[in-house]
Amino acid sequence: MHKPTDARHPRYRAVITGTGSFVPDKVLTNADLAAMVETSDDWITTRTGIRSRHITTDQESTAFLASEAAKRALADAQVPASEIDLMIVATVTPEMVFPATVCFVQQAIGASKAWGFDLAAACSGFVYGLYTAQQFIESGQVRKALIIGAETLTKVTNWKDRTSCILFGDGAGAVVLERTEDPHRGILYSSMGMDGAGWESLNCQAYGSRHPAQKPLEDPNLIYMSIHGREVYQQAVRSIVESVERCLEACHLTLEQIKMIVPHQMNARIIESAAKRLSLPEDKVFVNITKYGNTSAASVPLAFDECRRTGRLQQGDIIMFVAFGSGLTWGANVVRL
Repeated sequence: MHKPTDARHPRYRAVITGTGSFVPDKVLTNADLAAMVETSDDWITTRTGIRSRHITTDQESTAFLASEAAKRALADAQVPASEIDLMIVATVTPEMVFPATVCFVQQAIGASKAWGFDLAAACSGFVYGLYTAQQFIESGQVRKALIIGAETLTKVTNWKDRTSCILFGDGAGAVVLERTEDPHRGILYSSMGMDGAGWESLNCQAYGSRHPAQKPLEDPNLIYMSIHGREVYQQAVRSIVESVERCLEACHLTLEQIKMIVPHQMNARIIESAAKRLSLPEDKVFVNITKYGNTSAASVPLAFDECRRTGRLQQGDIIMFVAFGSGLTWGANVVRL
């Protein structure tokens, strides 16, 4: 069998040694939503594949979710927080404007020597974060990193808009990355992309410098997420397919050599359309959107943690993460566990 390669030969590789995830206890079902807006369980399920989602209480913040997921990933990796060098929190629903959410997480978990930052790439945030940490580890500057995707999207959801409120949930997922000289494990390749011209397809405009807090909004709904579903659908399918094909070509891999693709859980129909174009069998694509909805940057690590803990992955397997989100942004990572 042809051995996969990334066309590079770094001395160090970034290996995933632990995973963790966390979702709030409170569950909002499609039936619950049907009592709030004009919709139904059948309408939502048919169009999105979502049956329920977890939502935060007023007391549960993004940093809280991120910290709980981080603690579980550290425990799984058997790495104390004090040994983490780098932390990245991927989120578009931060704890506050500043300081960065990662600062609150660092304090909560006791990662006293770590430095870090937030990364805002929406649904692509985790794959962007993984790629970023990969560079620090392969360059030899970082030994151990903690990458977290965490979102509280329901806090910026317009519950009167039935086209968007049905989609989103809250949650967090995390992975521990460690430096190794083992050439047979780690992140093999990452591919990222962006098209700022498509920003209007997915956005939440207030309160940034364009619509500052002290200036009354012409449209009060600018505080909520805005989505143009049909445009997003077509762009997402195309970007996912192209990202997967680009990664396979760069690593000289075939789909038969990929054990599992863990996509961003945006919409089950988007995932199905992309899988069909790639001729992917169902058992090679992990989907858990039914229970959680779209959790943006938390989506991929939350799904990966569940996939791994249900025994579907083993050390040595080659997997792929792929995501598409606001920006527009997209990306993919090829990883040998």
